Amino acid sequence: MNKILIKNAKIVNEGKIVEGDVLVDGEFIVEIADSISAKPDFKVIDAEGNYLIPGAIDDQVHFREPGLTHKGDIASESRAAVAGGITSFIEQPNTVPNAITQELLEDKYQIASNSSHANYSFMMGGTNTNLDEILKTNPRNVAGIKLFLGSSTGNMLVDNQEALEKIFSSTKMLIAVHCEDEQTIQTNLAQYKEEYGEDIPVKFHHLIRSEEACYLSSSKAIALAKKTGARLHVFHLSTAKEMELFTNKIPLEEKQITAEVCVHHLWFTNDDYNTKGNLIKWNPAVKTDKDRTALWNALLDDRIDVIATDHAPHTLEEKNQIYTKAPSGGPLVQHAVVAMFEAFHQGKISIEKIVEKMAHNPAKIFKIEKRGFLKEGYYADMVLINPAKPWSVKKENILYKCGWSPFEGTNFKSRITHTFVNGQLVYHNSKVNEIKVGKRLLFNR
Repeated sequence: MNKILIKNAKIVNEGKIVEGDVLVDGEFIVEIADSISAKPDFKVIDAEGNYLIPGAIDDQVHFREPGLTHKGDIASESRAAVAGGITSFIEQPNTVPNAITQELLEDKYQIASNSSHANYSFMMGGTNTNLDEILKTNPRNVAGIKLFLGSSTGNMLVDNQEALEKIFSSTKMLIAVHCEDEQTIQTNLAQYKEEYGEDIPVKFHHLIRSEEACYLSSSKAIALAKKTGARLHVFHLSTAKEMELFTNKIPLEEKQITAEVCVHHLWFTNDDYNTKGNLIKWNPAVKTDKDRTALWNALLDDRIDVIATDHAPHTLEEKNQIYTKAPSGGPLVQHAVVAMFEAFHQGKISIEKIVEKMAHNPAKIFKIEKRGFLKEGYYADMVLINPAKPWSVKKENILYKCGWSPFEGTNFKSRITHTFVNGQLVYHNSKVNEIKVGKRLLFNR
């Protein structure tokens, strides 16, 4: 088997940074120590004092396969993910066809088993009418149930209160939700259409998909979870007001209701619509500087538990349409980890906290087996990062199938030098190794 010895690393794990060595044998980490002696059959990598972190686990991506593969596919987007230090992903059900039956869900796993560079899981999609299919979902090898409580890409809106209550009260699996109130959005959209027609300036996006729309929906979902005892995970929070709905008073392992924030809501504000336009049109919308500050505060005080991407590529042709036709979403997996390291350089967050929110906590929340930590006996999903090797995001180094990034032109101080998935070196020297070693994630439940 493959034996790799990483020497002289700053090992980041469980709130500590220690200098030492890590030995990998096959798929697993077998030893972590201050110093490990090399043997003739070891491949030795000198980390040169750079940071070794557990691979990030992105709990929310849209890789577009099947059915939307002109935007991205599991091979292309997982390739970008490992280049960006994301070694595991959980993909959403709003592909074509929607993954709302066990058969359609398994079709996606089959595709990934042949094409994914990273470890993978797929959410089972919920609708107003598929409770029977939801209840067949295997908690051992499926990440959870995804419900769209606001319409987004794909026709998966769950807006029947009775159906919603049945789902919440019938399954013990984690339920992840997209929260925006549809009626509020449609009312706001009608008002702006009356003034501007179809070509609404994108700077109003955060007023159409408003704070009120987000809060109304997320507060209802949380109330329903408390009523039914459901295990709820709220995706891509975007407003200051929603932060009052979450707590940091109990340990993560005891939380029945957990929260996620995405990189774009931590990075951009509505002022950026002037220069980025539809490229930063997301659902929920990028909002104000006050909202961004509140999200950072909640992330740091542990009301928010996870940093993710909501990676959702569209072609530039699609994005360049007028507001009412341009889809929401953007590609992020290649740049999420280095963007958070940029925030570290700016003094906003520690490296230990980045690892907690991007690796440890997703593993804990979803109860992922043997991943998310640098521990003996765990899978060797690892990333080496040089914090002082600047680079710029340019068209020629973007790996997304859609060929663009909202970070284009951004200078990052940190660079990912090596990514390991299941003990295999899959990314090094700015190149992805074309071996596809991703495995289906398993869950301890």
